[in-house]
Amino acid sequence: MNKLPLRKDSRTIVNAIGARLNLHADFGSGLWDGGPIGIPITVVDSSIPQSSVDFGYDDESDPGPYPIPHNVPIEGGPSADGDRHAVIVDSETCKLYELFHLYPSWTAGSGAIWDLTSNALRPKGWTSADAAGLPILPGLARYDEVAAGSIDHALRFTVRRSRRAWVYPARHFASSYTSKSLPPMGLRLRLRTNFPVADYPPQARVVLRALKRYGMIVADNGSSWYVSGAPDPGWDNDDLHTLHSVKGSDFRVVDTSSLRP
Repeated sequence: MNKLPLRKDSRTIVNAIGARLNLHADFGSGLWDGGPIGIPITVVDSSIPQSSVDFGYDDESDPGPYPIPHNVPIEGGPSADGDRHAVIVDSETCKLYELFHLYPSWTAGSGAIWDLTSNALRPKGWTSADAAGLPILPGLARYDEVAAGSIDHALRFTVRRSRRAWVYPARHFASSYTSKSLPPMGLRLRLRTNFPVADYPPQARVVLRALKRYGMIVADNGSSWYVSGAPDPGWDNDDLHTLHSVKGSDFRVVDTSSLRP
């Protein structure tokens, strides 16, 4: 991925996202406002009963059922009023269940079921539990990867304003803005090749190496340059906070047109 060319409008798009804004690790250890810092991952097996879910966007959601534990961890905690993502992996069937805006009983904004043995995408124009119509789990920074010394995939990140468009592998947009200076969903950016990764502490260094090699993908609207990960007590929040010194201007927009199937 680090060999792909850059787009000619790279600087324009980076400026629109915020060239002077800072990178932010939207994950860590401990709690923030009573909830976990990041998007929790829940692993289940066949012992968890399957539940039906009432979806707000039922025409673009997989009907299920979904194996939701009664105390399933939710992004932001049980009292959160944000995106309230739930990410559930069935270790026996190799299926990924993701839900947006999940509340007990169960209701959700949208939901998607992914076969982890397949690279199949959502139907064109369909959302998932994420605005871009992508799976969330593959884009999360996980502590076990960092502890092993390498993240071998692109990361998920958000932008304050996106364009009413998507590029592969995204399938859905979530904006009314049409300016071509704004990033479409699915756009990939990577850290500049000469960025001094070695100057950073161990955990931040692994994240930055991944951003240099695999980049990060626009997956949702939110705060600009917020990189997603799963909460874990192993994260060193002071270490991760050093990522805040990375600027938007340190990123380049990648031309992924050659990857289209």
